[in-house]
Amino acid sequence: MSNKINNLVRWQTVFFALFFITMTSSCRTAKKIQTAVAKKDTVSVTITNFSREDSLKVITHAMAEVRHNEMDFKTFSAKVKVDYQNNKGNQPNITAYIRILKDSLIWVSGYATVFNIEAFRVLINKDSVFLIDKINKQVQYRSIDYLQEVTAIPFDYKTLQDLLVGNPVFFADSVISYKETESKILLATLGQYFKNLLTIEKSTRYLTHSKLDDVNINRNRTADITYSNFETNNGITFSTYREITVSEKNKLDIQLNYKQWEFNKDLSIIFNIPKNYKRN
Repeated sequence: MSNKINNLVRWQTVFFALFFITMTSSCRTAKKIQTAVAKKDTVSVTITNFSREDSLKVITHAMAEVRHNEMDFKTFSAKVKVDYQNNKGNQPNITAYIRILKDSLIWVSGYATVFNIEAFRVLINKDSVFLIDKINKQVQYRSIDYLQEVTAIPFDYKTLQDLLVGNPVFFADSVISYKETESKILLATLGQYFKNLLTIEKSTRYLTHSKLDDVNINRNRTADITYSNFETNNGITFSTYREITVSEKNKLDIQLNYKQWEFNKDLSIIFNIPKNYKRN
């Protein structure tokens, strides 16, 4: 039994360190939007002249909607069930308790669901990552730069924060094309590292899809982030279910099911490191 727990924790420690970043890799190009919408629902517009008043109006309004719906908060807390599948099939799931002090700290406590024990804790600030392996009594100190090196993904604290609260990641203001249907607006933006294809539902103005393409044509990273099951509490609308598919050499499927969530409640964050834990 102890070997099973240790193996589970090792997997979870690696997974959670990568969890925030693997899902922000890339996706299909904007050219492929045309296959994502049924033909009967298509009213396609490709921009060749951004000075056209009607085209500019649609783009400006859609971008404003995305910005308007971004979460503006002071604190965030949640209980999340995390399911994970790779090329070897389903992996042990975890239950994560998350606390965020905006632009300051991200705290996570991860429970091995199958054993109902706290397996690890993670504390992330703008510069560093601290990870406590509570089963093997070890603590790891890493920099944000280190995680960028091992994953080759240019993420930072804000990207992790946005991902957890449901804001779009790698969202740039440079629009390279758009497509309008009866029910959706699709915007393709170009940033320093990624092309981002966003799908906005016209009826709700919610962001429901984000697809990213690596600007580096030598990389084959693809990702698809879906936002669904929206709930409204105290005037805040939040996606309680996310599906993330990431592939490069291997394919990863991650589901985040938010069982509880709250914004702007008083939070305390405690991250004590036992003196007898081994430092790595």
